Amino acid sequence: AAMEVNPLAVILVYFDSKGDRLLYRYPYQTLGQTLKLEEPHEEQTNKKRNPFAVAHTDDLLQTPTHQHPTQQCQGQGQGQLQGFADDVLSALFAVKPQLCNQKFELKLNDVRFVSHPTLISVVPAVTANANATSSQQATAATSSVAVSVAKKQQMLINIVFALHAQASYSIVKCYHELSKRLGLALKFEEQRSGYLTEQTAYMARTHDEQQQQPLERTFELIAERCSLAKALKSICNDLCNTGLLSTTLNSNLTLTFCLPAKAHQLHKKGSMVDPETIDRCLRALKPYHGMLLLVDFAELLDCVPPTGARMLWQLVDAYNPLISLQSMASNADLSIEHVYKLVSHLVYWAKATIIYPLCETNVYVIAPDAPLHTKSHLVEKFTTRFAGMSLFEVISDFSLPTSIGHLTTPLQQPARQGILAQMVLWMLQHHLLMQLHTYVQFMPSDDDEFGDSASCNQTHMRGSCDNLTEEERDDDPLHGGSIFSMSSQPLPMPLNANRRPLVEDHDSLASDNIAVQPSSSHKSNFSMTASLSTDNCDSLDSMEDEQKLKELLQVFNDADRAAIRRIPASLNVDDLGLLVKLYQMGYFKSEHHLEEIMYFENLRRSQLLQLLDKFRDVLIIYETEDPAIASMYNNK
Repeated sequence: AAMEVNPLAVILVYFDSKGDRLLYRYPYQTLGQTLKLEEPHEEQTNKKRNPFAVAHTDDLLQTPTHQHPTQQCQGQGQGQLQGFADDVLSALFAVKPQLCNQKFELKLNDVRFVSHPTLISVVPAVTANANATSSQQATAATSSVAVSVAKKQQMLINIVFALHAQASYSIVKCYHELSKRLGLALKFEEQRSGYLTEQTAYMARTHDEQQQQPLERTFELIAERCSLAKALKSICNDLCNTGLLSTTLNSNLTLTFCLPAKAHQLHKKGSMVDPETIDRCLRALKPYHGMLLLVDFAELLDCVPPTGARMLWQLVDAYNPLISLQSMASNADLSIEHVYKLVSHLVYWAKATIIYPLCETNVYVIAPDAPLHTKSHLVEKFTTRFAGMSLFEVISDFSLPTSIGHLTTPLQQPARQGILAQMVLWMLQHHLLMQLHTYVQFMPSDDDEFGDSASCNQTHMRGSCDNLTEEERDDDPLHGGSIFSMSSQPLPMPLNANRRPLVEDHDSLASDNIAVQPSSSHKSNFSMTASLSTDNCDSLDSMEDEQKLKELLQVFNDADRAAIRRIPASLNVDDLGLLVKLYQMGYFKSEHHLEEIMYFENLRRSQLLQLLDKFRDVLIIYETEDPAIASMYNNK
């Protein structure tokens, strides 16, 4: 499947009033002849094309049964272009004006041709200069071509990419976009300085001069003389090697292009990432997300034109995988919309990936498709990056879902914790780990199979737990505090030093819920009137609270309301009010993880975890990947 991304060839076809002509093609191998396996490779290479030989046209469009093994190394993909003569291809791709400036796609046997034919108007002044140059340097045939262009004032240029017939729609769409961009760039340079007229004249003259030479040699000579042919050759090689292009035409116009299906394989071999998948991921981008660069800073400028480099460097200066995109936007003095665009561009070009900012509560597990075999090149690469450390030893800590806080203790030195953070980032860059988020589903039980006795026992246990202190409650396994005990352990990290420890949040919340009781020594100081007034206020407050509880419970249906009433925390207006608020916002449908809820509702993690703990009878929690981010590398 990976080979289907690579182009089989790039072809340049030119058409004017005199006729069509295939000016350049790369790779150079003869397309109209089939190599015979019986002959030694050296003899085949030394043979020259016989100008008096008669070509058999019956099978020009047929794919030969046998191909030479070396052809696979030369970019032709099992020789699937063998059998297509240059004059046939020229006639096919010199389309009529009605088919110009739109997508052109043709499938023949095992080859799919895609292009964007471009009709270009020639500036008269530029044409005259080009004709003068051609009359002095070119042959009579070349001069006639230039004169015909001058009369028509138009030329057709068609840059065609030959692909495997099995190439997906997304890959074909990318190659069509590249052909379109090349056509527009050549049109701009032609109108600016007559660049295309000059280059096509050089190519035509070289063909005329080298009629007695092998066609492969003619194309090589064209690539040496013409900068346009050299650019097309470089484009084809870059598409096969990295999928990333940064080509300058006529020493003036820089063309950048990315083939995502190829580029993302550089970081995760075998992954087929199409633009549609990337778009779905980027549409889910939120301010609380973070960015993780996959390449060095020096490699970032290749993906942007010179005009966009300044804004990119603003973002790079503020880059930190420990902070959110919103924080980076503030530090870089950029709007969040500009940061979204820059990050999206880097992700598309396989220069960065989307993560949740690294912190002690993040839960990671080994990716199911992580290349962790004993001969993996990542083993040595990890040892080189972290001297004295073993990749297998470090990553074994994440065999089960584990948070960073579980791997640290308050007694550890900050340097050791910093190294652990760097190792986690390195494993994320190489797609060895995936992050798990906690999702919540509202699912009250409507079964009465346990009967009232079970409810009573459950209520009794809840009541006994409610009388425990905060420390005893965390240690009580029946209370379920152990599920989230990890979340309250902070990990000192750079740029996170000002974060309040979650233990303080627990203490502050616990202190807010403590009911102040007057001591017995002061009871005699209260008068009967004061006691009666206090009792009346308490009764009024209780009536108001009861009325609020009834109004809040109206959100649920009868069955759900009955299930919630059995929970002691439902008698607390604040707890029930927060539950109803999050329920109405749609956060309990397994579509929003805790970090998203915390961000949009301005909640502390301790608040949210305590609420989930109190209403655990009607709320189910589970951990899984963020589907929007995970979808990028789950397609193969």
